[in-house]
Amino acid sequence: MTSGSMTERIKGLLNSPKGRDMMRFGRTQAAKPSTQQKLRQLMERVTGGAGRRR
Repeated sequence: MTSGSMTERIKGLLNSPKGRDMMRFGRTQAAKPSTQQKLRQLMERVTGGAGRRR
């Protein structure tokens, strides 16, 4: 599969009813404070956190 066809498949998904539903669900989840807190904690672990040494 070439990168062009993958791009076209992704565009097709995002423009489909299922893709729009997935985007709506993702935005809803991202707006929740609990999800934002979990993402902050994940980023701290991934980036080493403030003042943490390994």
